[in-house]
Amino acid sequence: MQSSVIFDEDSSIIDVNASEDTVIQPRFEVQSSEIRKFMECGMEITRMAVDIGMTNIDLVMETGSGLVRQMLTNQREEADDQVRQALESVRVDLPEGLPVGVTGGRYRMLPDVLDGHPLHKVDEILALGLGGLALSGLGAALVVSAGTGTAMVAARGEEVHHVTGSAVGGGTLLGLSKLIVGTDDPVEINRLALAGDAAAVDIMLSEAVGGEVGLLPAKANAVNLGKLDRENGFTRENLAAGLVRLVAQVIAVIALNAANAEGLEDIVLVGHLMDLESVRDEIALVGDFYQRSFIVPENPGFGTVMGALEVMRQKSIL
Repeated sequence: MQSSVIFDEDSSIIDVNASEDTVIQPRFEVQSSEIRKFMECGMEITRMAVDIGMTNIDLVMETGSGLVRQMLTNQREEADDQVRQALESVRVDLPEGLPVGVTGGRYRMLPDVLDGHPLHKVDEILALGLGGLALSGLGAALVVSAGTGTAMVAARGEEVHHVTGSAVGGGTLLGLSKLIVGTDDPVEINRLALAGDAAAVDIMLSEAVGGEVGLLPAKANAVNLGKLDRENGFTRENLAAGLVRLVAQVIAVIALNAANAEGLEDIVLVGHLMDLESVRDEIALVGDFYQRSFIVPENPGFGTVMGALEVMRQKSIL
């Protein structure tokens, strides 16, 4: 199922009485008061998992009424303090001895118990693979984590191994956008890119060779940002669109090659970069060119942390 989830700058909380999986995802951080509203509805937390990313910290809490997810901006340097940031964000009395699954970042450096909570360390590659399969409902796939950087794993049931990746990811988009567009706000970048036209800054195949090449139509680009060296006066919208296309294409093309190398038909994309509609649109365009589908499940930003929770479920950790 193609996801329609994007960052909503104005939203705060979605249906306090929801009985199904609940997502709290305004912009890049959820205020603790809104998590508190959920807890005041009588939801007892039975399991909790945390994914420590370079930019964000994701947590998911399993309750008797479903799942509650939260994303925080990573504000601390030490691994144990990053987990504490996640625990403190809940701002309710967590059950004594509540087990917490941890993955991502420097999870290996964490103690076995933190502030009375047993920590169950989950290999990040395993968490990514299981999380991608759990969110997509598939039994096997190439799972791509498009976060600050990009990692790709082959997941077949409970067997997961690292395939490849790229240093190009969300961090690349934010950094280049700050330098070129004047903002590193993902919400603004997304808005600008959706209003822009990457063809205004890219050299297109029609301009470079006068027509199609192989599976690529004349409307495909030949050189990302190629016109920046020749012209001036580009709008912020077109520049943002060009940067989004650059990052999205790198990820999509590497993913296609990795899936082919592994003999996997399905490609699942998770990570918070996939929350951006503009990125999803550009990746889908690559899929159109090569007649392949990319699967973006609902709540893609929580793929890895869902994998950590899945490991706890499999091991019946309560």
